[in-house]
Order: sequence, then C-alpha cells, then structure tokens
Amino acid sequence: MKQLAKSGDLAVDLAGAFDASPNPYVLLTPDLRIAGANQAYLDVTNSTRDAIIGQPLFAAFDSGPGDEAPQNVRQVQASLEKARDTRQRDHLALVRFSIPRATPAGEPVLEERYWSATHTPILNAEGEVIWLLQHTTDITELERLRQSTAATHGAASSTALDAMIGGNVLERARIVQEDNLRLASERNRLVDMFMQSPGFVAVLSGPTHVFQFYNEAYRRLTGHRDLEGLATAQALPEVVDQGFIDLLDSVFETGEPVHGQASLVKLQRSPGEAPEDAYVDFVYQPIRDVDGRIVGVFVQGHDVTDVVKAAERQKLMIDELNHRVKNTLATVQSIAMQTARSHPDPRTFAESFQARLMALSHTHDLLTRSHWEGADLGAVLAHETEAHGPHRMTLVGPPVALDPAAALSFGMIIHELATNAAKYGALSAPEGRVLVDWAVSDQLNPVLTLTWREVGGPPATPPERKGFGSRLIERNVRHDLAGEVKLDYASSGFSAEISAPLDRGRRS
Repeated sequence: MKQLAKSGDLAVDLAGAFDASPNPYVLLTPDLRIAGANQAYLDVTNSTRDAIIGQPLFAAFDSGPGDEAPQNVRQVQASLEKARDTRQRDHLALVRFSIPRATPAGEPVLEERYWSATHTPILNAEGEVIWLLQHTTDITELERLRQSTAATHGAASSTALDAMIGGNVLERARIVQEDNLRLASERNRLVDMFMQSPGFVAVLSGPTHVFQFYNEAYRRLTGHRDLEGLATAQALPEVVDQGFIDLLDSVFETGEPVHGQASLVKLQRSPGEAPEDAYVDFVYQPIRDVDGRIVGVFVQGHDVTDVVKAAERQKLMIDELNHRVKNTLATVQSIAMQTARSHPDPRTFAESFQARLMALSHTHDLLTRSHWEGADLGAVLAHETEAHGPHRMTLVGPPVALDPAAALSFGMIIHELATNAAKYGALSAPEGRVLVDWAVSDQLNPVLTLTWREVGGPPATPPERKGFGSRLIERNVRHDLAGEVKLDYASSGFSAEISAPLDRGRRS
C-alpha cells in the first residue's frame, strides 16, 4: 500500500480493486443516493451504472409491490441510517428484497431474493460521515434450502442443516436481528416520550457534563441553542458562576442526587441579549454503568417561572389590597368624625355621610374597571357631577391619567365642590352653571392645573368658620396630592384653582 501511495497510483489501484472484487459493494452518500457500485453489485442486482448512479437507493431498488415490500425497505433504510448516525458499522443478518429480472421472453419481473448486508460508515479527518459502504451477500439459495428442508422433513431436520452449515447461524442471526429491531423500537418510543415530556430532560456525560441528549422543553428553556456534544460550561456559559455546575460536579463525584425548588437561574434566551430570570424545579441524578461507576448525570425538572411570578403578583396584589383597605377605612373614619362635628343632628349627619361614602364608592368603581391601574380625570369629574345634569356642568380639558391614590383624592374633592355648589352656590339657582377647565404644563415634570368656576348663581361669601368640606379639600390637595389650592369667594361666584404634580414618585 505504501508503494502504491508513493507511485501516485493509489486511487487508480483502489478503484480497480473495488470494481474487481467478487463481493457486491455499493457506495452511498449520507442522504442515501448511489455514488458508485462495483461490477459484482451490478451483476447481482441486474443493473447498470448509468441507470443507478445519482439515484436515491430506494428509487433504484424499491423491493416491489408486495405487502411486505415497505417493511423490507424500512429495514434496510433503518440499518443505513443507524450506521450513519452512530458512525458504527451495522449488520442486517437477513432481509427479503426483490430484484428486477428479465424473463427469457424479455419481460421485466421482480424476483424475490434473501440478502445479508453490512453497512459501514466512511469518515473524513474531522470524523464526519462522507460515505456509506453497503456490502451485500445473496443467501437466497441457502434460505430456500433451509425452508424446503423444514417443510419436507420438519423443524428438527432444518435445525440439523443449520448446524451443519454454520452452527445454527441463520436462526441465531434472525433472532438477534429481531431483538435489535424490538430494542430500537422501544428506544424510539422512550425517546419520543422524553421529547414530548412537558418537563425538561437532559442526559449529561462525563466529568465535564457533555450534552448527549435533551428534549424540546430543555431547548425552549435554553433559548433553542444547539447543545449536543458540548460541555455544560461551554454550552451555557452564563450559568458557570451561578452554582449549577458545582452541583453537577457534586453529583458526579459523590453519587448523591441534588434537588432544587423554584431555583433562580439566569439564562440567555437570545444571542447578544442579557440573561433573563427563570425559576426551575429540578433534580440531578447520577447515571451508572453496568459496573456501578458514575458515567453521567440525568437532569429532570420543570420551568416554574410563570408559577413563581404569579405567586409574586398575588402577594403584591394582597399587600396592595391591604394597603388600600387600611387607607379606605382611615378615610371613612375621618369622614365620619368630621361629618359628625359639622352635623350634630343625626338626620343631616346620615345624609352627608352617605353622600361622601357614595362619592368614594363611585371612584372605586372607576378604578375597579381598570384593575386599579388608574382612572382618567375627565371620567372622575363626569362621574361625580352627573347627578347635576350635563347641561349645567361644562367640563373642558385633555385626557389625564391619574394613579389610584390621585383618582380617589380628586373624586372626594370634586364631590365636595359639587355638593357646596348645590347647597350654596351656582347649582342652587335655576340658571346657575359650573365651568371646569384643566390643563397640563411642563411635560418633563408635568403639573396639572384645574379651575372650578361657578356662574349664574348667588354671590359667594366666605364662611364664618371653616367647615369639613373646605378642610377635606385642602387636606387632599396639600397632603395627598402634594399640591396647592386657592379658594376664592367672589361676589360673581365661587371659584377654586388646584395645581398638583402628576409624577410625584419621580419628583420625590
């Protein structure tokens, strides 16, 4: 061989030896197209190179129209694919496969033949499969002899014949082949189960935890990366400093399984993006070989990110609800105490107290519709003044989103202003009207300015003493809204000007 290589004629001589071999060979590409065949293969299959080169193997040879033909094709295809995918030689001890022949009259027919085949992957320097070599042996006559002997003289004679021609080799080969097919089928079902599992599954091999297998759920968890054949530190570099590889090392070294519940892991879901938080329940279990040595780690678990975040949202909502209930109760208590001071008569106390509670309830209704994300100022104004009729209230201003606390405060303020207008101001006169205008200035630090102006009513006079309504307005504006309020009791009618920041959180 070395002399051939030195002479430069190695390729020519190997090709000549390949074609001169009495054993049938066919060379296939990894996608199972015929790339070459020697003369013995052409003779045994009754074909020509021009007819089959470049053709898919199972287009050139389809095993005929019989009921068993598809299964025969599947057997050969499965063996070739196994050799290709595992990079290991695979054998078919016995397969029935029909071959086209011509009758003496020249008519094409399919002749049923029995074959034994060996499929060998041919690798390049990088270990990639570049060819598949199929070596076939036609054992039709031997199989027919065995079958006819069994039919004529019984199973014992057939067994004796097998023993004479090879120690029962055909029967043993057939049993091994059937066992292999059954094991392959069971393995495929197991793989399908893992792949379709809602939980994530991965098989890691060796002390560096190389990915040998992982299912679709694991792919989703890790951003659909191609992990096969990579060590965990290389495949998921963002987890190196998060302690998970240390846990894998511990399982591999001690054989003790490790469990985690709602554990935080930061994973990069898209290339170039920052890692995202995920929460997982998981178990790492050792994988042992037949001698009990630890050879890998089995990873199993569930992505519980949605469950954890839902629990966090629920806790936040409960805390927020507790806060709102306490604030509401404090507001109700304050309204009750101040109303009682201003209305010693039980009947007038009940009317005023009920009206103020209803104002609070109306704003709660608005906030409930938006899931307590806030309310529009115009909607709050319309809600609190609708009892007085739209023809007597003119509301002019742009949409302004109020947070829940500001919405509640404005609801109480507008209720007090409307109540006073109905009792003493413009809304107590038949022709009286109320004009409400608002605007927002300074978009970087937005400030809301609202003007309440009463016209067509009796002259306004300052109260002899400051009532609860005035104190409620001033307290809500200055304390709850962090704003300013100016009340003007002019002879032409009462007016109020309120200014308040809309982004108190950022201003503070």
